[in-house]
Amino acid sequence: MDIAVSISLILAALAAGAFLAFLFQRGRRGDSGDMAALTGRLAQMAESQAASQAQLAERLHAQERAVAKAVEDRLGDFSKRVGDRLKESSTQSQTALSDLRERLAVIDKAQRNIRELSDQVVGLQDILGNKQARGAFGEIQLRDIVEMTLPPSAYAFQAPLGENKRVDCLLHLPNPPGSIAIDSKFPLESYHALREAKDEAATTLARRGFTLSVRKHVQDIAAKYIVPGETAESALMFLPSEAVYAELHANFRDVVEESYRARVWIVSPTTLMATLNTVRAILKDVRMREQAGVIQTEVQTLLGDVARLDDRVGKLQRHFDQATDDVRQIRISTDKVTKRGERITDLQLEDADGEAAVEAEDLAPPLIARIGDD
Repeated sequence: MDIAVSISLILAALAAGAFLAFLFQRGRRGDSGDMAALTGRLAQMAESQAASQAQLAERLHAQERAVAKAVEDRLGDFSKRVGDRLKESSTQSQTALSDLRERLAVIDKAQRNIRELSDQVVGLQDILGNKQARGAFGEIQLRDIVEMTLPPSAYAFQAPLGENKRVDCLLHLPNPPGSIAIDSKFPLESYHALREAKDEAATTLARRGFTLSVRKHVQDIAAKYIVPGETAESALMFLPSEAVYAELHANFRDVVEESYRARVWIVSPTTLMATLNTVRAILKDVRMREQAGVIQTEVQTLLGDVARLDDRVGKLQRHFDQATDDVRQIRISTDKVTKRGERITDLQLEDADGEAAVEAEDLAPPLIARIGDD
């Protein structure tokens, strides 16, 4: 605003100078009277111009102050908004960073779990790749299922059977059917070959290998672990893989039927658990039958105790009846005594004036006689 005022003053001074030059040139050509009039007019114009410039300057200063205040208010409001926005952005950024850190922690934990799972899968592949380790894996799984389902007295692991033979698990059942042997088998290599076959020829070869492997396991179990007079007429072959079990029953029905004829029942972890639950129910029923005689004896003893209790209750009832009769007789006597007391209190003796005085000794004989009659 100061620059605008300065420019206005400069323009006014230039206009006044030009006007004076014009007047000077004209005064040289005119008379002195006109010169004086012009000079007065010029002075008035200068004063008017000065007043106008003063008013203009005052207005300009007022506008400058108003504009400065408005700009200051605007700047304050803008600064406040910017501060609020920055604070809100900072809060949101902190929240987002906190959420990001939590998610990164979850992702890191998930990565560790995936890494551990990968290591475990690799370890499991190493275990299943070794035939001896694979057999130990099946035995451990069999042990876990049996221990979880049956009481310790119902089974034995690595139990001797026949001549120099040991079975993975022997279930102790009463005759019939007798003890049942369970042996763990895991034809994983032939199963993998079947799953990885690419063409029809490879599939046919893999199917033949898988069939031969399962048939050999069935025949071995039937020959080793079905011992007449020592075990039941059947045995169980445990497959520790639901996938192998499903493949066998879905696509190798002839092998399954052959195992039925050999009286070797093929079970998976799920079906073995169901079978063991049935065995547990059988053992419970056997124990209940063994205890049936003891239960009958206890029931007979209990009936004798009940009979003696009933006799004693009868005796106690007779005592109660006698006591009730005694109480009734006592109540009769107390009622009589009460009535006689009321009769005595009903007698009115007159005062000593002698109008109708009655001596106590005159009443005594009739009263006594009447009490005797009651």
